[in-house]
Amino acid sequence: MKKFDANSNQKVWPRLFLSPPHMGGEELRFVKEAFESNYIAPLGPMVDAFEREFAEYTGIGQCAAVSSGTAAMHLALRCLGVGPGDEVFASTLTFIGSVTPIVFQGAVPVFIDSDRESWNMDPDLLEEELERCARAGKLPKAVVPTDLYGQCCNMPRILEICDRYGVPVVVDAAEAVGAYYLAQRRQGAKGEGQIEKNSLGGLGGLRRHTDWMHAGKGAKAAVFSFNGNKIITTSGGGMLASDDPELIEYARFLSQQARDPAPHYEHSTIGYNYRMSNIVAAIGRGQIRVLDERVRRRREIFDLYREALSDLPGITFMPEPDWSRSNRWLTVMTVDPERAGVSREEIRIALEKENIESRPVWKPMHCQPVFGASRKDAKAQRGGHSCRVVRGEVAEGLFERGLCLPSGTAMTSGDLERVIGIVRGCFQAAA
Repeated sequence: MKKFDANSNQKVWPRLFLSPPHMGGEELRFVKEAFESNYIAPLGPMVDAFEREFAEYTGIGQCAAVSSGTAAMHLALRCLGVGPGDEVFASTLTFIGSVTPIVFQGAVPVFIDSDRESWNMDPDLLEEELERCARAGKLPKAVVPTDLYGQCCNMPRILEICDRYGVPVVVDAAEAVGAYYLAQRRQGAKGEGQIEKNSLGGLGGLRRHTDWMHAGKGAKAAVFSFNGNKIITTSGGGMLASDDPELIEYARFLSQQARDPAPHYEHSTIGYNYRMSNIVAAIGRGQIRVLDERVRRRREIFDLYREALSDLPGITFMPEPDWSRSNRWLTVMTVDPERAGVSREEIRIALEKENIESRPVWKPMHCQPVFGASRKDAKAQRGGHSCRVVRGEVAEGLFERGLCLPSGTAMTSGDLERVIGIVRGCFQAAA
């Protein structure tokens, strides 16, 4: 419903956000229990329960609830001994919180381009660069692929390549809670053993089927985010998950200021204040109970956009390989301006004029001023950090053409119709 703007004497639509929080109802019950127990500060029974329930949902053995996804990534790299002079391979098409912990540890990021099939780290480029580094006698300390916009990277292939060289994988699954990948066959394989996603009875069927694994499962560690715009949220917060109990135990130790066992405060190493609060975890417990429904609705929203807009010239949508079951955290389309007659940016501005938030695809890390691998003078002019990039043209093209559309699970059919109508109107105006 439109609201009256006293300044302009016009009625305006309320802001339609890209991916706002959506509470399920049980969050207040858990928060009330936390208040009644007087566990308000970090740690407490809600944190313990949230870690346990998240491990049960994902099938990953051990979980440590922390203050953010970036904190979880920092702890993972610290636990793996990443330090000054090391290299860490990472997806270039990602959010910066995926790679800043590499810099925190004094290491150098090596940004790997995307493939066109999934938009995630290109396994072929990864394999080529690992082979080159092995010949040079300097392998990376870790590989950090991102599960972009809720779509799993090609985990079986990446794990097989990295295992060959003894390099651990830390998956940035921050956007991929509720996403799955097919573990028992390689990307592109056909025929025997192929499993139809739609025949498994929804997410419950995926969790029960041994060939399907939750995002992050199988890696040395996986990082998840519960930021306010994620598919489920705790208002802020993250989770570090691993099947290695010693890694999680050490991460918990580091996340609590690395306090040694003693009656006084004793510290033999530097730690961090990274643990999740009991109140935040209470919200998470309520959110995880509606996660399956949130994924179902996000996928439905994606399908509605695709059905309504795919006939437009130059419009394509983020692909989903047959080995992936994305949570469709955000619906992302690409716009070819030569075929469409209109650019991604013109569509974004048209939506913004109607108080609708949309956003370009992540700007590749190798193009960011703080790294500036694509500009010879970036480091001198902006104090940029050292990095390397392996190719990059696929990610650059996706950034130039890609647009994220409003995808919140509380969107109404009227909200969707507004967005679709404005996008279609851009094409009509350009015709």
